[in-house]
Amino acid sequence: MPAPTDRAARDAVAAVWRIESARIVGALARYTGDFALAEDIAQEALAEALVSWPRDGAPRNPAGWLLTVGKRRAIDVFRRHSALDEKYAVLARDLGEGGAFSGSTSEQAEDVLWDPDQIDDDVLALMFTSCHPVLSREARVALTLRVVGGLTSDEIAKAFLIPPATVQARITRAKKTLGAARVPFEVPPAEERRKRLGSVLNVIYVIFTEGSTASFGGDLIRLDLASEAQRLARVLARLMPDEPEVHGLLALLELTAARFPARTGPDGEPVLLDHQDRRRWDRAAIRRGRAALARAEQVGRGLGAYGLQAAIAECHAVAPSVEATNWDRVVLIYEALGRLAPSPVVDLNRAVAVSMAKGPAAALSIVDDLVAAETLAHSYLLPSVRGELLIRLGRAEEARTELERAVRLCGNERERLVLERKLADLA
Repeated sequence: MPAPTDRAARDAVAAVWRIESARIVGALARYTGDFALAEDIAQEALAEALVSWPRDGAPRNPAGWLLTVGKRRAIDVFRRHSALDEKYAVLARDLGEGGAFSGSTSEQAEDVLWDPDQIDDDVLALMFTSCHPVLSREARVALTLRVVGGLTSDEIAKAFLIPPATVQARITRAKKTLGAARVPFEVPPAEERRKRLGSVLNVIYVIFTEGSTASFGGDLIRLDLASEAQRLARVLARLMPDEPEVHGLLALLELTAARFPARTGPDGEPVLLDHQDRRRWDRAAIRRGRAALARAEQVGRGLGAYGLQAAIAECHAVAPSVEATNWDRVVLIYEALGRLAPSPVVDLNRAVAVSMAKGPAAALSIVDDLVAAETLAHSYLLPSVRGELLIRLGRAEEARTELERAVRLCGNERERLVLERKLADLA
């Protein structure tokens, strides 16, 4: 059988890595007890696969091959530090070095089996380690996308429109911070897990939010980021089935992503909610989202912040039109969300819902309070919403001022075009 082309082999490596990287890094971290070392040797195994597979062909057990190479790299590291180190002895016995695995690397890998009792714990520990509170939010996002999502530094840099060197620096700094803080690679005890779960959920939410509405660039939606966040949320829901907010976040992501097919037109231009063709919404995603929301309600004592946002998304998902949406219920849920997780963005979204339920005048007072507080002074969303309300109230000149400010603050090219179109319509 001829060896695959370089391109085909590289694609095979990339596909295996994207699917299995979290389990591989997690298993290596468990074996070595060193999170930073595990990530480094996993990357070395990936680099070796990119050389070996085009030449020799992909092994029958690709994940096992990568794990074996990673283990052998760990042995090399421990050898260099201490030839008689206990960790080296344990790893050598585990590999059966000089015994059953004495053939070539690819032959050895065929017999490597995953430990079915450890896989879930490994991935869960990986999530909690990469999202540890000692790290900055930017570092958590980069590290999670790297070690749990399997993205390369270049892919992460492209997603967030920053230089690859910046991403690599964040990852390197994060691993050093975890080492300096002596963060153990383990699934935290139940009480500690609940405390740190919010950090994990926040990272997944930030990734999805950037994918749902890109902060900068020419694309409104970054499907690669949004899809990766959904995948991480699904994994977490399987690993922590009794945590209501895990299901609440998954429901929010599914219900929001269900509208993606109708959110952009043929040329990629944004399509606002009241103009979207709801027949294009992903009904399977809506069913998954509603099922996750029901699960959150079932296992919890009332919905948390993510669950409440999912309940709002459900109101939109089940309504046949904007006019038929239960806006009174949406307002009530936003009020509950504002009490549970106060935020100026929540207040701004509540104002939009109030404008639909009670008219623009009632909503404008909420928005004016936000303007006075100056909490969203650098966001284009506040002048955008205020401009829309002023248009509906017939105050065109004031609306023009607000929309011009929104255009100046908006970093996404597609959304800026929508705002400029509104300005042109005013003229």
